[in-house]
Amino acid sequence: MNAIVKTDFHFPKQKSLYVGKVRDVYNIDDQYMAMVVSDRISAFDVVLPKGIPYKGQVLNQIASKFLDLTADIVPNWKLATPDPMVTVGLKCEGFKVEMIVRGYLAGSAWREYKAGARTLCGVALPEGMIENQKFPTPIVTPTTKADEGHDENISREEIIRTGLVSEADYNMLEQYALKLFQRGTEVAAKKGLILVDTKYEFGKRDGKIYLIDEIHTPDSSRYFYAEGYEERQSKGERQRQLSKEFVREWLMDNGFQGKEGQKVPEMTTEIVNSISDRYIELYEHITGEKFQKADDCDDVAARIEKNVTAYLETLQ
Repeated sequence: MNAIVKTDFHFPKQKSLYVGKVRDVYNIDDQYMAMVVSDRISAFDVVLPKGIPYKGQVLNQIASKFLDLTADIVPNWKLATPDPMVTVGLKCEGFKVEMIVRGYLAGSAWREYKAGARTLCGVALPEGMIENQKFPTPIVTPTTKADEGHDENISREEIIRTGLVSEADYNMLEQYALKLFQRGTEVAAKKGLILVDTKYEFGKRDGKIYLIDEIHTPDSSRYFYAEGYEERQSKGERQRQLSKEFVREWLMDNGFQGKEGQKVPEMTTEIVNSISDRYIELYEHITGEKFQKADDCDDVAARIEKNVTAYLETLQ
C-alpha cells in the first residue's frame, strides 16, 4: 500500500482545507468537517520525509472507538467514519487550550520536576517523587493551543484571567477531562496497560461543549505496560512504553532531535515497514482487536474521495 502523505480532495460544499502535521481537515459548508488522518508522521515538531503505511488507519480507528466509548460522558464531534482513514463530524469552534491530564510524573513534567520545579501549570507537585511515579490523583496541566509554533504551559488562573476560556466553561472542561481520563484508565487496565498521560481538545457549537479531534491514540497519549511496572520502578529502570516514543528514540540514536542543522536519518524501506508494524501492534494492544488492513487498492486516494463523497451526500 502506498502511504498517503498529501491530499487534495474536492468534496461537495467544501469551503476550505486546513493541513496539520498529520491531519488534513476539510471544512464542509461551515457545518461539518471531514478529517483525513494521513500517513504522515511527525516527531520533535518535524514532519518526517516518508509516510508510514496504515498509520492513518490505526490512529483514525483508535480515536473512533474511544469517541464511541466515551459518548456517555461528553458529546463528541463524530458523526461517522465513512473510510478507514476518515472521520466526518460536526464543525465546532475549538477552545484555545488543550487539556493535558497526567496520572504519572513522566515526559516533560518529569523533566521540569527534575530541574527543580514543584508547580506545573499552577498545580503543586509533591516532594520526593521519582520518574514515572503515580500522582496521588490525576492532575490537569493545560497548554495554549498555538496556531503556529509550540504550545505553552498555562495555569487555570491565567486561562480565566486572560479570557481564553470563561470560568464556567473551564470548570466543565476540567470535569470532562478527568472523567475521560478515568474511563481511558479503566479501558487500558483491561488490556494490561496504564494510561500515563494524554491530551483532550474541546470545542463549542450552538453553546454546547463537544469533545473534538482524536482521543487516547498513541500519538496523543502515553501508555505503560502494567506488567512489571512496580518492579521497574523499584529498580529505577525505564518503563516499557506503548507510544510513538520508539520513533523519537530511533531518531535520537541517529543524531536527530529537530534542532537546527540536524538532518533526518535515512528512512529505509525496512525502517518504514518496522514503524508500520509497531503502529499495528499499538492498535491491537490498545483495542484488544486484530487489525484489519483496509482493502489494498491501487488508488487509496480515489477510495477515500469516493467513500467520503457518498457519505456527505447523505447529509444534504
